[in-house]
Parts: sequence; structure tokens; C-alpha cells
Amino acid sequence: MNKVEQKLKKIGIEIPQVSAPVANYAPYVISGNKIYISGQIPIVAGEIKHQAKVGDNMTTDEAIEVAKICCINIITQIKSAIDNLDRVKKVIKLGGFVNATSDFTQHSKVINGASDLMVEVFGKEVGTHSRTAIGSNSLPFGVAVEIDALIEFE
Repeated sequence: MNKVEQKLKKIGIEIPQVSAPVANYAPYVISGNKIYISGQIPIVAGEIKHQAKVGDNMTTDEAIEVAKICCINIITQIKSAIDNLDRVKKVIKLGGFVNATSDFTQHSKVINGASDLMVEVFGKEVGTHSRTAIGSNSLPFGVAVEIDALIEFE
């Protein structure tokens, strides 16, 4: 088991089975030494979960946990793409989308759930990334959060 997978195990995260795309797209595309990971939604054990609108029927703290699930799914796609998570050289960017009410303003706090997990798992040097955190009127399947990623590997 590599160092990153040992870290995941230590913090209680098990890498799930990779989920099949829910529409007509590739879950990731490799170009050169970069992996472009399609938006990951909160799919748990093959089922779409956490269909809610933040600020209405989901709290900010609950949405932070949903962002972590999306991040775990990103890590799962990375492992599927390159097998060994120790090959990740840099988490370049996360793009976070929050299905929220029009008066909700804590999008950055929600997406911190994923950003904080990336730094915890890959370390500050590799895991710190650029990011967007955007509010949306809706997301696919009514989920609360969707996150995509750009990863550099060696």
C-alpha cells in the first residue's frame, strides 16, 4: 500500500469502487501528465445521495460533508486513472459548485470540505490548489454539491 493510501486508511477513508458516468462523458481524460476529472457528485455505494438545496433543506455543515464525498470520488477517479496515488505531483485546481438558495453566501466554506481533504491527504505542498466556488440554482439530479479537478502526475 502506498503512502497516500495509508494516509487515507489512517483518517478512516476507504476508496470506493469507481462509479460509472451518469451521462455521455468520460469520468476523466489524461492529456500529457495531467488528469482532467469530470464533475463528481455525491455518489455513495453506486447511489446518488444528498439531493438538497443548501440554505433551504441542507445546512452549510452538512454541505461541507457532501463536498468531502465529492472529493473522495475525485480521489477514486485519480486512482482509476494512474493506479498509484503517490504519483500525484500537484492538485492544480478544484472547481466547486453548490446548489444553493439565492441568498446563500457560504459557497467557499462548503467547498473547503474538499480543499481541506485534498491538503490533508496529499500534504500542503501537493494538495494546495487554485479553486472556484460557485453558487448554482440547480445541479444534476438535484445534488447539493459537484466538484471537478485538474491533477498533475508523474
